Amino acid sequence: MILQKLKEALDREGVPYEVLAHRPVFGAQEVAAAQHVPGRELAKVVVARAGDRFLMAVLPAPEKLDLEKLERHLPEQRAQLATEAEFRDLFPGCEVGAMPPFGNLFGLPVYVDKRLAQDPEIVFEAGNHEQTVRLAYADFARMVRPEVDDFALTREDL
Repeated sequence: MILQKLKEALDREGVPYEVLAHRPVFGAQEVAAAQHVPGRELAKVVVARAGDRFLMAVLPAPEKLDLEKLERHLPEQRAQLATEAEFRDLFPGCEVGAMPPFGNLFGLPVYVDKRLAQDPEIVFEAGNHEQTVRLAYADFARMVRPEVDDFALTREDL
């Protein structure tokens, strides 16, 4: 499972983390509620396709990916949401829709919304729909080296 691979990477880097269990839930807001964390602290992964490559966009659970904002940072300058059928095989060991935001484990670039970078900690799905991982955002950023900018549509934008 990917959780073991992730734990090994975190341990190798000396990163403190906590694995949390919860009842099986689907959807980022439901995960946040099950873990009793604010939705803004739960990092959800959205997979997009730009040309012939895939990428991870990571944003707070209640937000939606703004493709136009993301495209400003892409050499292809065109992106679209990937379908589950398209990205299913990119994440071995993960349940569909529960990928951790460590694109480096999958050979994918990672784009993080600036709102997540403002919180001291993030929580994210651990490759399945029954566990999450909590760690310091600074440790996540050091390991993943994401591009950080404004990629989300907030409630105020809608």
